[in-house]
Amino acid sequence: MRVLVTGASGMLGGETARALLARGDDVTVLQRRPAGLACRQVLGDVADPAPVRRAVAGQDAVIHLAAKVDVVGPWSEYTRANVDGSRTVVAACRSAGVGRLVHVSTPSVAHAGRPLAGVGAEPADPERARGHYARSKALAELDALAADSTELGVLCIRPHLVWGPGDTQLVDRIVSRARAGRLAVIGSGAALIDTTYVDNAVAALLAAVHADGHGEALVVSNGEPRPVVDILSALCRAAGVPGPRGRVPVWTARAAATVIERAWELLDRRDTPPLTPFLVEQLSTAHWFDQRHTRLVLDWRPQVSLDEGFRQLARWYGGRHPTRRQ
Repeated sequence: MRVLVTGASGMLGGETARALLARGDDVTVLQRRPAGLACRQVLGDVADPAPVRRAVAGQDAVIHLAAKVDVVGPWSEYTRANVDGSRTVVAACRSAGVGRLVHVSTPSVAHAGRPLAGVGAEPADPERARGHYARSKALAELDALAADSTELGVLCIRPHLVWGPGDTQLVDRIVSRARAGRLAVIGSGAALIDTTYVDNAVAALLAAVHADGHGEALVVSNGEPRPVVDILSALCRAAGVPGPRGRVPVWTARAAATVIERAWELLDRRDTPPLTPFLVEQLSTAHWFDQRHTRLVLDWRPQVSLDEGFRQLARWYGGRHPTRRQ
């Protein structure tokens, strides 16, 4: 197939493009900077119609991952990258006669702060989603689903907390804080959360290209919910750094996060704050999902267990840092 992957400079986008190339597809990637992949590359902003049209032309399918994934920055940056960018991709797909759009979203589009235990893909809710990223992705998902038709089949895939070797969003931040002795458990640490090893997320996106279903959102995860303290500890062990130290009451963490977030806004800081209200919720509130419908629609099952994923992560860290502390 001829497949376009947007956002291939990120971990999930890059691994998705490599998997498509490995199975023999004709791959094009679109992102703002070179992704170092052996395929056709179009450089440009996903909200700019000209490079998007150039990248989409002649494609059978588009896997749209490009997005601003962050917790800082003004709303305008999120709307341009996530909302305007998705609308630009949808318009280009319609104009070029693309048959399948796999729009990559996030479970946070339907997370209003309450525990999510064994639920499916609840409707995206921009009004209640927490933070600029979640709200903008909720708007983008609704736009993508509205474009679903017999000509352009749209599936919105929500991978949940994707991690793996080379991850700079989740693993690297946890490991950096642990190495500095600043990783603490918020609350009891007993809240059950599910995550997704990157190979499983990639396989789900490839399965979505060929799935019969369309016009709906599907949450993807490993389907192995564990206490958040166990996940944090396992990631630290894999990286060879000390595990979480101490516990912070939820109310204390929430108050501190609110002050920190406000200070970052007033100072217009662009570095990642040490704590945000959304992060407090993620680390203290259960969020795991019923995977039965997802697996039925995609005809997909995770092939890498969490424990095997931790072993692969440990091998990766061992190769980068042979003298790391065990």
